[in-house]
Amino acid sequence: MLKTSISTALLASAITSALATMASAAPLTKAEAAAAVAAHKEKCYGVALKAQNDCAAGPGTTCQGTAVKDFQGNSWKFVQGGTCASLELPGGRHGSLKPLERDI
Repeated sequence: MLKTSISTALLASAITSALATMASAAPLTKAEAAAAVAAHKEKCYGVALKAQNDCAAGPGTTCQGTAVKDFQGNSWKFVQGGTCASLELPGGRHGSLKPLERDI
């Protein structure tokens, strides 16, 4: 019984992860962007990990999930409003409300 419960939980987790990955690969819709603004989120450049940006990863990329480097300066992620510039990154760097020229 315990083995079945664990297997079921692992399967459910794997399916959830797969669906989340597929959903995150699509461009943001106008409704998603509006929801982020309504939730007091702001675009924060230079804080996304490789392939985890929300959109607009600059030249050579298309949109969501296309950043080619960690903390790529021209890619962004939605963060809680008012927190972007205070986000501390490796090397003493911080997020920015405007695109950066670093790590492109």
